[in-house]
Amino acid sequence: MFFVIGLGNPESRYSGTRHNVGFEVVDLIAQQLRFSFRAGHGEFLIADGNVEGTPLAIVKPLSFMNQSGLAVREIQEEFGAIPEQLLVVCDDFQLPLGQLRLRLGGSDGGHNGLSSIIYHLQSEGFPRLRCGIASSSMPKEKHLLADFVLGQFMPTERPVVNQMLERAKTACLNAFTVGMATAMNEFNKKYPSDQDSTNNQ
Repeated sequence: MFFVIGLGNPESRYSGTRHNVGFEVVDLIAQQLRFSFRAGHGEFLIADGNVEGTPLAIVKPLSFMNQSGLAVREIQEEFGAIPEQLLVVCDDFQLPLGQLRLRLGGSDGGHNGLSSIIYHLQSEGFPRLRCGIASSSMPKEKHLLADFVLGQFMPTERPVVNQMLERAKTACLNAFTVGMATAMNEFNKKYPSDQDSTNNQ
């Protein structure tokens, strides 16, 4: 079984925030596949089914962003999943708004959710899809970044965000159906909206 795990914070006050991009992506996947989320045997929601005859599960951890690894470890233990079967989707303030970065593994890059997963899995070898949220509205001071990622996108940013979410949805499905290598080649390249957001910084 392949898992797509969208990171975010579960309370309604975090809905639509920059840090909840992962939740938005997996919601779109579930909507397209007509999968329904249900409570899992742990701190997560799960929706699963078959795509082209192969099982796929979509997961939303409920352990809050900074403790995402708790829920991911529960998934791993319950289903016997190896890190390579866990595609994690998250926001990234080091990427320009609209840009995607699909990788087979690596460090946490300063992301607390990824850091928690690495800690609890004792592995950096899980694939991840980073969704860029950096824009001209991002503060320069590091101590203000927490408020930035927990804030809502500006209305002018939403068209680029919505386009990114759709591409992220497709990237996840392609990673599952045709493989990570093909998906990385397709979705890691620059798009016009990526270039625009880079110029606006």
